[in-house]
Amino acid sequence: MSDVSDWLATAIIDMEPGRIHLRGHPIEDLIGNIGFAEMVWLMLRGNLPGPGQAALLEAALVAAVDHGPQAPSIAVARMAVSCGLPLNNALATGVNMLGDVHGGAGQQALELYTEIASGGGDVSRGLAAWREGHGRFIPGFGHRFHKTVDPRAPRLLALVDKAVSDGICPGDIAQTARMIEAELSTEKSRPVPMNIDGATAVIYGELGFTPPLARGLFCLSRSVGILAHAWEQQNEGTRNKGPTPPRYRWTYTGK
Repeated sequence: MSDVSDWLATAIIDMEPGRIHLRGHPIEDLIGNIGFAEMVWLMLRGNLPGPGQAALLEAALVAAVDHGPQAPSIAVARMAVSCGLPLNNALATGVNMLGDVHGGAGQQALELYTEIASGGGDVSRGLAAWREGHGRFIPGFGHRFHKTVDPRAPRLLALVDKAVSDGICPGDIAQTARMIEAELSTEKSRPVPMNIDGATAVIYGELGFTPPLARGLFCLSRSVGILAHAWEQQNEGTRNKGPTPPRYRWTYTGK
């Protein structure tokens, strides 16, 4: 039977009747003794974070929970629940909207930071290489709503600076991100502020998470906002909510 038992082999959980161990820790020892951010770290990394690491991870998770019903992931969850879907289906619908364009910028920003840092820190050359391979948009910087400053980013960076001074993280990723921000502002002759994706990517990178996990952690964070909006919509009782009020019509461009 080893071929069967090895088929879904995992280092994450060991379980049998009356016993549940997660990453080697009895579940009863974890319940009530660690927070959710620590649990996320344990499940993804295999060990428990220090208090400072857990606090920084939690700050990033808190910062990205919601950005209003105009966000496609939120809007589609509200529409889904108005069509009679239960909360879990509405939640899944919203999360499935988080792709490369809406939801993937944190992963892309961390990839960019890593490439520039590993390439010797030459920001101009790194940005040129990124644009050649990915197009003109630089992930993690600029915002269509928060033109001057994304209010979430400075607060998160301040927490990173504090963590660096406390020896919790090295600060290399944060330095690279700030150099990119300065370079972009020079190019545009106006501020191009770091946004929530760029700031959370700094935190995830400083804490040692890989770029794909930066996207996964964003999805985990945004799920809270998606659930809240779906629940609010469900309690409103509106049926078959579309993307615009019924009195508005689309523009027909055919013959």
